[in-house]
Amino acid sequence: MSDLHLVPEGELSMTLDTSERLERAVDAVIARYGDADFCILAGDLADLGQAAAYDRLKSIASRLPIPVHITLGNHDDRPTFLSVFGDEFEAETGKIDKVIDVKGYRVILLDSSEPGRVDGVLEVRQIDWLRARLAEAMDRPVVVVLHHNANALHIHSDTIRMLEPTAFIDALKTHPDIRQVIAGHVHLTSTASWHGLPFTTLAGGHYSVGFAVDQPEADFSRLSGPGQMAVVIGTPDRTTVLFEDFIDGNTQIDWKKKLSEIA
Repeated sequence: MSDLHLVPEGELSMTLDTSERLERAVDAVIARYGDADFCILAGDLADLGQAAAYDRLKSIASRLPIPVHITLGNHDDRPTFLSVFGDEFEAETGKIDKVIDVKGYRVILLDSSEPGRVDGVLEVRQIDWLRARLAEAMDRPVVVVLHHNANALHIHSDTIRMLEPTAFIDALKTHPDIRQVIAGHVHLTSTASWHGLPFTTLAGGHYSVGFAVDQPEADFSRLSGPGQMAVVIGTPDRTTVLFEDFIDGNTQIDWKKKLSEIA
């Protein structure tokens, strides 16, 4: 999950009750993905980095029947997050980075947020840390999850992506089997191949956006839905990313009833 944009109780974000949307996401996990190995929250957890918003996140996330791993986005406040969730979330890099080894995969979480900036930043010590973690896992596939997309999408939000991605790309290319680089941030679903690497973004739990391709100055629209999570399935020979719209406004078709009416 990404882009939760939680706010204190009684408040809305862009007219949306983001806590209620997250509750619906958790309901979807409980109903369909309770056997997953874990859930990742990929940044922009709190809309304004407020402690009360992180308290709400902690309460809602506690309902999940699986472990929860977290990194941060540009809307988050690292010291406030740590004050609520605990200093154990801080890595040796000084950011909210993490390694998860599970079922023959290595999953690496990177904190691409930087105070005072909307675009993504990976510091030199993070790049060094990433290279070391990749070197340890040459015998297995790797999935990398962070908040900011590194690749351009040919839309307005390219001005707030990771604007200096060269060191990140060079580090990733030291590994022979990067299966996915998954981000949020842009509030839309995309896939890309860049420098021979696979990049994906998910729309996340907040509003989604309309866009105009290769018209960077064009206004973009904010849309109330869907609320979206990515479901990642990893096997030895393939890695698949599915997109679950836990809020989509579609009514399920009772096709058996329709067939009986026709008959």
